[in-house]
Amino acid sequence: MQNQFISAIEQICEEKGISKESVLEAIAAAMAAAYKKDYGDKDQEVRAELDPSTGAARIFISKEVVKKIDEGFEDLQMTLEDAKKINPDVKVGEMVEYEEKTHTDFGRVAAQTAKQVIMQRIREAEREVVFTEFSDKEGQIINSTVQRVERGNVYIDLGHAVGVLFPNDQLPNERYYTGQRIKVYVVRVEQTLKGPQIVVSRTHPEMIRRLFEMEVPEISGGSVEIVNIAREAGARTKIAVKSNTEGVDPVGTFVGGRGSRVQAVMNEIGDEKIDIIPFSEDPKEYIASALSPTKVIEVKTNEEEKKATVKVPEDQLSLAIGKSGQNVRLAAKLTGWSVDIDGADEAHVEETADAVDEPKKVNTKDLEDSLLSAATEEDSATDKPAEDTEDTKTESEPQEDK
Repeated sequence: MQNQFISAIEQICEEKGISKESVLEAIAAAMAAAYKKDYGDKDQEVRAELDPSTGAARIFISKEVVKKIDEGFEDLQMTLEDAKKINPDVKVGEMVEYEEKTHTDFGRVAAQTAKQVIMQRIREAEREVVFTEFSDKEGQIINSTVQRVERGNVYIDLGHAVGVLFPNDQLPNERYYTGQRIKVYVVRVEQTLKGPQIVVSRTHPEMIRRLFEMEVPEISGGSVEIVNIAREAGARTKIAVKSNTEGVDPVGTFVGGRGSRVQAVMNEIGDEKIDIIPFSEDPKEYIASALSPTKVIEVKTNEEEKKATVKVPEDQLSLAIGKSGQNVRLAAKLTGWSVDIDGADEAHVEETADAVDEPKKVNTKDLEDSLLSAATEEDSATDKPAEDTEDTKTESEPQEDK
């Protein structure tokens, strides 16, 4: 019988993933509760022990040593004379513990109480194991399976526990179904009245970091690192990367051969666009890179207010801002600077164009004036020789007559 008892305990431990000591402690507590239910007092100090090899139980009772037992406190007090039979050195006011051997059989109510205590303690031990296991996995990515979808929440099978994927942690372009295998990021593990609650996410920015760590071995080696991440899940992500080793191109390392590494990460998050930005200690250079793929003319910074004004060509103004302001918003999150975009007009590009055109207008007018002046002079010159010829003829005629 005892061997069957130990076998049952070992089976429970294996199924629940809890230690044998935890189950034995739960059973011992249940036996103590059962004893108080049938034979003792609810305020009585009762301790039970179980032999881990045989399952044999022993019950110990503690009582206060007094000169005279108060009426109604027989289960809580013991006279000094009786206490000295157990421990000769005991004194009044101290506690004395002895083994109870007279009452070993429990009634139906006590047995039911013991069962409830055992089940409660086993559940508590199981929850503690789950909480400890997944507390160590906070901030990590876990391979999981969708268990069910209920009222917008997705419940994820994590093996020994169930995680919950709330609507705001779900990618907007994904549809989840039972049995679907997905990677999830463990955001936090909370201890609740119903046990540990494991909150997982598919939209957390740190999920991008963990996915790249799986694809880029140079990160664990320390030669490259991700400095910062700005993400709008399901649409676009910008990551700032830098190299800690001379001669290593950080952007190329993260992109991989023919884009294999970044593509592998994108496949895990529903083809979400990822911009890989080289980090720079120079804020102007960093901000200009963060607005990629926009070509930046000039960056002006205000160190005190942490504001930057960026001038871009007129034809790239919408590209710099992005759809619904997404590009400039992500650049601001990535760099930690407030970024304002100025178009080509404010960059004085049209003024430059006018300055080029004005000399052309002046030259044309001068040319017209020159042509008109030349034409007038030509007319004058043509008229003047004609008069001279007439005068010459008049003067020469008398000479011919002579």
